[in-house]
Amino acid sequence: MPEPQRVPATELRRVPVNGVELNVALAGSGPAVLLLHGFPHTWEVWTDVMSDLSSRYRVIAPDLRGFGASSGTASGYDAGTLAQDAAALLTTLGVSSAAMVGIDAGTAPAFLLALRRPDLVRRLVVMESLLGRLPGAEEFLADGPPWWFGFHSAAPGLAETVLEGHEAEYVDWFLRAGTLGDGVRPALRDAFVRAYTGRQALRRAFSYYRALPESAAQIEQAVATARLMVPTMALGARPVGAALERQLRPIADDLTGHVIEDCGHIIPLHRPRALLALLRPFLAGEDTKATGPDLFE
Repeated sequence: MPEPQRVPATELRRVPVNGVELNVALAGSGPAVLLLHGFPHTWEVWTDVMSDLSSRYRVIAPDLRGFGASSGTASGYDAGTLAQDAAALLTTLGVSSAAMVGIDAGTAPAFLLALRRPDLVRRLVVMESLLGRLPGAEEFLADGPPWWFGFHSAAPGLAETVLEGHEAEYVDWFLRAGTLGDGVRPALRDAFVRAYTGRQALRRAFSYYRALPESAAQIEQAVATARLMVPTMALGARPVGAALERQLRPIADDLTGHVIEDCGHIIPLHRPRALLALLRPFLAGEDTKATGPDLFE
């Protein structure tokens, strides 16, 4: 029998960049892959993906500024600043070129960095999010954005005041909805709840939503003067589906899109095998336009 593959250990490191200290998980060696999480997650949303990719790549998974164990600031939760954080992190770690993978809140900064710095970003994977007000998401937004966007941002200070003391129930709702009712492993669930417990932790997370108008303006300004030149893959599940791919299609030179069936919003935890079946060949520069037999679980 072949020996089981050894999975490189994950190292947690505090890295000062761009006026904040980021909590960063590092594993493996080889070409760099930077993973950006969303809400209500931390770097640990990538746990299953990292254990596979770290056998071939240097995997870098930070908590975004203000999220998880990274330090927060009063401002800087817009996509442009988060993209600057990512670029500064790569520079500090001595990385001259990386593949970028973003989900949810991590999608817009990953996109902006790839658009502005094709010298730094060699490939881009974005999933389960929308890019501001770019055309293509009209069908998805026909009934308005998801309810929590308004709740998190409509009256600054309200959501965190209402939710303080009930963080576990709130995070649990997103984890169940994002896995179509399956939920996530208890250890991960507990880690996410801890990361979003307390009024200050909630306020920092909701600051991302309160910065969405600024992020949307940054995206519109960026695409007005540049095209997305790096090879890009847009992945959807429920609920976003193909909306992100439709937004990217007019502005991307090399775009592949997939919708993973029977998969909730939190793709890396709900269907990691299906995600990896697409990530592996794409990161290696292979054709991912044809779906293989192991795409769906």
